[in-house]
Amino acid sequence: MTDGTRPVQAAEEDEIDLGQLLARLWAGKAWIAGSTAAAGLLALAHLANTPPTYRADALLQLEEKGAAQALPEAFSALAKVEPRSATEVEILRSRFVLGEAVAATHLDWQAAPLRAPVLGQALAAGRLPLPDLEALRGYDRGDARIRLDMLEVPPDWIGAEIRLTAMGKERFTLALPDGSVTEGVVGVPLALPKLGFGLRIGVLEGAPGRQFVLRQQDETQVIRALRGRLAVAERGRDSSILEVSLTGADPAEAQRTLGAIAEAYLQQNRSRSAAEAQSSLDFIERQMPKAQDAVAAAEDRLNAYRRAQRAIDLGFEGQSLLTEIGTVETELRQLATEEEDLASRYTSNHPAYQKLLSARARLEERLAALRRETTELPETQREVFNLTRDLEVAQQVYLQLMNRAQELSVLKASTLGNVRLIDSARTEPQPIAPRRSRVLALALVLGGLAGAAGVLGRHWLRRGVRGAEELDRLGLPVFATVLFAPKMVRRRGDRRPLPILALTDPASASVEGLRSLRTSLHFGMLDARTRSIAITSAAPEAGKSFTAVNLAVVAAEAGQRVCLVDADLRCGQLRRYFGMSKGTPGLADYLAGDAALEDLLRPGPVEGLMVLTTGRYPPNPSELLMRPALAELVAELDRRFDLAILDAPPALAVTDPVVIGRAVGATIAVVRHDVTPLGDVEALMRQLRSAGVKLAGAVLNAYRPEAGRSPYGYGYGYQYSYRPQAGDQGDPGS
Repeated sequence: MTDGTRPVQAAEEDEIDLGQLLARLWAGKAWIAGSTAAAGLLALAHLANTPPTYRADALLQLEEKGAAQALPEAFSALAKVEPRSATEVEILRSRFVLGEAVAATHLDWQAAPLRAPVLGQALAAGRLPLPDLEALRGYDRGDARIRLDMLEVPPDWIGAEIRLTAMGKERFTLALPDGSVTEGVVGVPLALPKLGFGLRIGVLEGAPGRQFVLRQQDETQVIRALRGRLAVAERGRDSSILEVSLTGADPAEAQRTLGAIAEAYLQQNRSRSAAEAQSSLDFIERQMPKAQDAVAAAEDRLNAYRRAQRAIDLGFEGQSLLTEIGTVETELRQLATEEEDLASRYTSNHPAYQKLLSARARLEERLAALRRETTELPETQREVFNLTRDLEVAQQVYLQLMNRAQELSVLKASTLGNVRLIDSARTEPQPIAPRRSRVLALALVLGGLAGAAGVLGRHWLRRGVRGAEELDRLGLPVFATVLFAPKMVRRRGDRRPLPILALTDPASASVEGLRSLRTSLHFGMLDARTRSIAITSAAPEAGKSFTAVNLAVVAAEAGQRVCLVDADLRCGQLRRYFGMSKGTPGLADYLAGDAALEDLLRPGPVEGLMVLTTGRYPPNPSELLMRPALAELVAELDRRFDLAILDAPPALAVTDPVVIGRAVGATIAVVRHDVTPLGDVEALMRQLRSAGVKLAGAVLNAYRPEAGRSPYGYGYGYQYSYRPQAGDQGDPGS
């Protein structure tokens, strides 16, 4: 059969109504407040059980050092000093330096009071009381302290727990990893040579029964953990200032450990500088004999030439040239050193750099001119000039090597490195974490957001019908809209008689909606073949029994003769509205032919209203309803009453409403606002239409103008299980 329903337009579904969104959040304010409060309590518990974290810091300066300190000054000027901050950072974080600090401070020794599980930090800080029970006596209450002076364990005990129990009067017992127990005294060494175990406790404070955990940790793991707590960064770009910081729960331990790291780093730097100086000194001492031989060879060549040519000296002109050439070459070496400095700060287009280049060009031109003048000297003087020049160069190299050797000898003996400790390790008095106000504020914000997301998510995951216009677009006219009635809220399991709103609060807006339904039905059923209607719903807890009962009352109050029939032979509960017992005979007895209609009708609470309950629940309700007796009953009620209202089961749960709908004059669906999914309404219409039953219209029940979801029902539930058909949307209820 062709489905005539029209789906709701997607474009309209995607529109966001800010006012409606805020109304839903306001309707779920209890959930949001509860989520925020829960998050705040969790944050407070977390803060109470989180130890504070302190930070110690120190400041180091990296002094400049040439890349070739072994060379003479003239050659060292050619070597450029490269930034080495990144290298020194890695050295600071190396296993060598950290291992020295671990050994100096015995970080691989662990000795701490035994803490209770989960809330150990809060109990140790004295924020929570702990009963003085025998089973809890071993846990720390903030009054226990221990100091290890010596700990030595065999290799297979590394990482194993040693349990120490205070016995009072400076005595204690030890539970060793091999299961043995021994006793000791504070300040007295305890040695077990056969096991390779040694221990000395320096300080032990705590009531008798307090327990402590001792452990020799693996050095590699301790170094890895220490590296995770250490931070090294250069302060400013190319400043050669290193800022070193270390975090920890114990401020004294953090300061002591960082001091040990800085000392280990300085010591390795001094050792490295001394080793470099020794290496450079060895190189120079190997070069000095060669330089001395070069001086002697130059002297021999000069003297031999003078004897052979009978030349005594250069003369005034040659000596002047030699002196001036040496001066110019010295100035060029100085300019080369200055250029290295300028190149690290400026580009070649800078005025200072251009000035230096111009000066160098003039000196080079002057040097070239002087060398050309040497070619104009007589041959004998020219040769003496060259030999004298070679001798002076050799002597200059030899003298520079001697000076450098003396400098390196002083550097080696001084034990000074090229790193300077500017600020020694010191711990900040205030902890850096946890930041209580920030954590609490963040938890409250996240809790509120989680509550809001839960409220909106609950709504969007199970989106019910939000207005009559959505039902109109499906081709289902809405006879009336009944407002939500808070007075009808009942807790599950409450077995007291259910109130009839039309009698307990006849002036309420909800009852006015039912009167509007009465009027719509009066004019809508003028041409109906019978004056009987079946009221059903897609799923339980839509409020169809509430609608049927109160509609019957307001119709009877208007002067009509009304019969209210509980046609739910499985879980009918209309008797609870009228205070009738469960065994009261009713519809099941009539359909089975066990009783006449006159014996089954019961008067209602208002004049003109008669009630027919379900009777005993039969084992075959569908078969009973399919008997001709149902049509005969509807015809008989049509003769006796102005209106017959049959409260049918949910249509998507069982097939009974199809059978009832074929016997009555009209079928009406009760749709609960914001609860019944639109897909369930479409499935309901398809199911009835496929059986030849057409829905006359719908009642939008429990409408809330603020568009909030009601978490309550009407105390009316079904025990049979319902699952949506393929293609249905939403949760079917229970």
